[in-house]
Amino acid sequence: MPTSQTSYGPPLNSLNASVPAPDRPYRADLTLFMVIAFAVSWLSWGVAIALGGTETNAAANAPYMLGAFGPLVGALVLRIRRRRRGEPVPEHVVPFRPALLPKALLLLVLGSATVLAAALLASRAGGPELSLDVAKDTVADFGGPAAFLVGMLVSGPLSEEPGWRGTAYPRLREKLGTFRVCLVLGVTWAVWHLPLFFIDGTVQHDLGLATPSGVLFVASNIPMAMLVTAAYERAGIAASIAVHFAVNTTMILLAVEEPKVQAMILGIQALTVTVLLLTHRTGRRHP
Repeated sequence: MPTSQTSYGPPLNSLNASVPAPDRPYRADLTLFMVIAFAVSWLSWGVAIALGGTETNAAANAPYMLGAFGPLVGALVLRIRRRRRGEPVPEHVVPFRPALLPKALLLLVLGSATVLAAALLASRAGGPELSLDVAKDTVADFGGPAAFLVGMLVSGPLSEEPGWRGTAYPRLREKLGTFRVCLVLGVTWAVWHLPLFFIDGTVQHDLGLATPSGVLFVASNIPMAMLVTAAYERAGIAASIAVHFAVNTTMILLAVEEPKVQAMILGIQALTVTVLLLTHRTGRRHP
């Protein structure tokens, strides 16, 4: 007998057509994230440069600070977009769990230790001596311990990690291995920082782009990206924020500017990252 042509639902081929290929939304997400992150940051920093920098013009402080939040803005836009579309969370997102906070604290100590150990070794090798007075002066310049710690937490760790690690990393991991993603994000991170070398009053401007210190700062983005990624894989965004905070804070307190110290930090972080990546098996996670 001939079968009825009555349809009780949409054709199977139309259902398949409505489901996007797994990699397409991630590619679109990554493109949108990068455009937003770079546009917000570089446009803001461009204004700061046009105003003469924070050292000579207090009005440049606002766009300079705003520029740090480019990755966070990109992350928020993507999260809102994904929820409105009902898209699933990328499988390589590491969900936040309170039980992981002790591990995040241990990784914070490890991040600080990589810088402190490098500074001590460099000092023994003829580099600059460590000075408690320098650290005290730095904290005083920020307006005291509370202002210093809040500033170091917000500008960098909180303004960047939800974007680079919490948003870009899981999407890149859908197609690339951890090591390759770290390289991609490290190079991207280094390029993203470049305008800071042209803002008078920043650490990067003081280092200078065409100097050994400036070149080492740019190169250090790769092992640093690997370090915070290894932390993210173990304990999520809280851990990557903690490590980013620990490294930045320790470097500022120790006034790390000498190429010998920077090179030592780069080497120690590279070794630390190698151990962390080799001793951790990345798995797909479903938050």
